[in-house]
Amino acid sequence: MSVSLSSGAEPLVVSRAFAHSAHAIGYTCLGSTLLITLAFQVARPHDNLAPVLLTLTAMIGLLFLSARRPSILLSVVYLVAGATGTFWIVVSLYQTDPGVPQSSAFPLSFLAIALVMVGGPASGLIVRVVWSTAGCIAGEVALSGAQYVSRHPVRPDLATLAAYGTTVAILVLVSVSHRNAWRSQPMLHRAALDEQLAAMRYRIEVKAAALMHDSVLSHLAAIAGSSEPQLDPTLRIQIHRDLEFLAGEEWLIDQAAEVSTKPDLAFRMSPLCAAISETRLNGLEVECTGDLNAVCTLSPDCSVALGLAVKQCLVNVLRHSGVTKAEVAVFGSGPEVSVMVIDAGCGFTESDTSADRLGLKQSVRARIETVGGSVQVWSTPGRGTSIMIRVPTHESLATTRTEID
Repeated sequence: MSVSLSSGAEPLVVSRAFAHSAHAIGYTCLGSTLLITLAFQVARPHDNLAPVLLTLTAMIGLLFLSARRPSILLSVVYLVAGATGTFWIVVSLYQTDPGVPQSSAFPLSFLAIALVMVGGPASGLIVRVVWSTAGCIAGEVALSGAQYVSRHPVRPDLATLAAYGTTVAILVLVSVSHRNAWRSQPMLHRAALDEQLAAMRYRIEVKAAALMHDSVLSHLAAIAGSSEPQLDPTLRIQIHRDLEFLAGEEWLIDQAAEVSTKPDLAFRMSPLCAAISETRLNGLEVECTGDLNAVCTLSPDCSVALGLAVKQCLVNVLRHSGVTKAEVAVFGSGPEVSVMVIDAGCGFTESDTSADRLGLKQSVRARIETVGGSVQVWSTPGRGTSIMIRVPTHESLATTRTEID
């Protein structure tokens, strides 16, 4: 599954990301002002800047509290206390050194910018604009008031206004981008749903075609090849049972039972063993070799597909090879299980097979490919046929799906 945020969670995540970024800028501004003030204190020890340092430390602490536990109360306290502290710091610096520039002193601008970066406790982007506006007003009022009290010309702080404008522009751009993404989400969801429905429809069509060949076409071939004037009772019962199965909806449901985890029972309870037993009852001698219990590593879907595919291969041996003996070899090799069906019959050339021979195409190849497996055929006229069927194990199939998701 693709990794994405729901339409309800995405605005909250974006809003929190903006708040964290704003607080980081606020910490930077206040920390820079604190370091610059310390440098002034060291360079001019006769000036008493200790109250300024304490005020800056208090502002950093309030910003930390409002960032860790966002609330309206803490945000308002930070703005009020920050504006008051900014006013007092600027007045103190003007009185300590009258030569401090009026509006271009960047340490003073840092104080007002830190108020713009209040962040606020709300989760909406528009509400963040309101908090930034309140911070900008508080910073400008503090700076203008300090300039007025210190008898300096009152001028707006351009750096603070630029920071505020940039913040609002970013918030508006994010809000517009989110709305466009929100409008396109239904189309993306519909496209994903259509893709899932198409894949499901394909699997059902392959399954239906394979079942039709396994039952209806096989029964028609048996009826056409029968020399008796009346239908064999056993065949009649089997035809009736298969027609009831196809007419219902049971074939749409996975019929795989839980595979036994006991090694001695794994093969005997598998669909592969059931397929071999059924063809033995029809007169084919089947010899089983290899690691038969490797089938316990298959998922239910793969186990059922493997059993039905091998059954069709054995039916083809009984009908077309001219021999009554076949071998089924099972190999467990890490991420997959391989099953080879071998006979020493007349063989065939796959490219020369008539179009109405759908057994190998639908009941074997297409069925195995739908569960992520593969089929290889080696056959030479007069020398027999070998069919290799490979299906992924349950663990490798789960790993592949996780990587895709």
